[in-house]
Amino acid sequence: MMQLPGRTGLYVLPLCLGLVFLAASLTPSLIPRDWLVQGILGGIVMALGYLIGRTCISIWRLLELPEFHGRIAFITRVIACVPTAIVLWLCLANTRHWQNGIRERMDLELLENAHTIRMMALALAIFTVLVLLGFGLQWLFDRVRFRLYHIMPARTANVAGFLVTALALTILARDGVMNRVITGLDNSVTVAQKLFADAPPPPAARNLTGGEASLVDWGALGQPGRDYVLNGPTAKDITSFTGRDALTPIRVYVGRAQADTAQERADVALAELIRQGGFDREILIVAMPTGTGWMDPGAVDTVEYMHGGNVATVAVQYSYLQSPLALILETRTGLDQAEALISTIHTYWRDLPDEDRPRLYVHGLSLGAWSSMHGTDMFALLDDPINGALWAGPPFPSIRWQNVVASRNRDSPYIAPLLGEGRLVRFASHFQDAGGPEGWGNMRIIYLQYSSDPIVFFTSSSLFRKPEWMKEPPGPDVSPDMRFIPVVTQFQLAVDMALANTAPDGHGHSYFGADYVGPWVALTDPDDWTETDTARLIAYCRSGVKQGCDHLN
Repeated sequence: MMQLPGRTGLYVLPLCLGLVFLAASLTPSLIPRDWLVQGILGGIVMALGYLIGRTCISIWRLLELPEFHGRIAFITRVIACVPTAIVLWLCLANTRHWQNGIRERMDLELLENAHTIRMMALALAIFTVLVLLGFGLQWLFDRVRFRLYHIMPARTANVAGFLVTALALTILARDGVMNRVITGLDNSVTVAQKLFADAPPPPAARNLTGGEASLVDWGALGQPGRDYVLNGPTAKDITSFTGRDALTPIRVYVGRAQADTAQERADVALAELIRQGGFDREILIVAMPTGTGWMDPGAVDTVEYMHGGNVATVAVQYSYLQSPLALILETRTGLDQAEALISTIHTYWRDLPDEDRPRLYVHGLSLGAWSSMHGTDMFALLDDPINGALWAGPPFPSIRWQNVVASRNRDSPYIAPLLGEGRLVRFASHFQDAGGPEGWGNMRIIYLQYSSDPIVFFTSSSLFRKPEWMKEPPGPDVSPDMRFIPVVTQFQLAVDMALANTAPDGHGHSYFGADYVGPWVALTDPDDWTETDTARLIAYCRSGVKQGCDHLN
């Protein structure tokens, strides 16, 4: 029987596969990467490729298949190494071109240097650390199974040793590292929220959330809530833009620390909304914030400007963590809060006389979109439906979003679906508007999503299967050089999700105030509003601060 060469030779083929994975990771994905991020990504996927190679060899040996030795083994290594070196060199030579292809489409400054040496040094360092960690785990597994050999058969001891090692690592990660990480995150964000004793003095105005007569505890509101309540446009700001008399919009916000349960917080929000006269306004929006409690000013300011401030918005905080962490660690909190808030507001609104109640809309961005989609009970709406919903950057796990996209017209693209005649659901993006206020049915739903948003278009099946959107021509801000590569593409998209908010306005997961204007016009059909007004408001937002239209005067 032929035998594989010694251990040094044994590592060559897995190492070649690891280097191919490293080379593949240099190809472009949705979000531009600098050398530091690329080095980290490259080191991780190189270690993964190496692990896959070692696993394949172990399976080969377990099956007792023929093994190579001598000259045949040498030739095999040469055959593997030469194309590997060529592929790696070609990918390294194209790295700057590929990254600049994305940056050019996002109007970013082009790279003059890809810092290839730094990137490769970092990738190799991370690869080395991960391989050493793997050897450590192998050593631990060997020690456990060797001891078990004294009391049970070898095969049984191998399985038992694996299970014992896996259990020990799980307990260590869950009760040691993970608990400390979660506790640290919770403590840090709680301090950043400036709750209770650390909160600044409450506003004196009686008509503001958290003010003198408010039912909402200012100390429990949290920094995102206080910013949202205090920094919206005033009647004077809106009049300055429109040239017409305006109202100061009503903004109700309840912090997570206000009460222990989601329903209690929803009840406080309803009571405060009634106190401020929110049901007397023309437009009422139930909004779900992102994981930290942040409300996108660009999403709310725009609709307030176009309706002359005759708008009330109510929101409740459900987490202190960033949306990705809240999604993983506090999955149910946002869903429970959305169910409680939307149901509570809708039930009260439903019982008001038709002629005396505002038009009711639901809104959410990112994790807020996911939770508010979940909390919008379509069966409850059959009796008395809301007027519409605007969901921006819907995260890929949302079953409702997935079902809507799957129901698109067969000839419409995945990134910009068309459903029927667009009477119920429409999609908008940075290159496609929502079609205006004409042609709708009784309820209007708009999804705002960017073609370069990995939080929308990530899919777990991309580990081995090309995503649907990669089978179509790329979006305007997606590189035409992006290619599907099994395993590697999923890790690229995972890194893209972590970087999604670093993209410039109007790309990735950075939703821009100007892009909300068209969808809000199509949804709410403001009185005496013209295309010229839309263009003016878009220009107004583009001249303002990042992600919003506030503080322009």
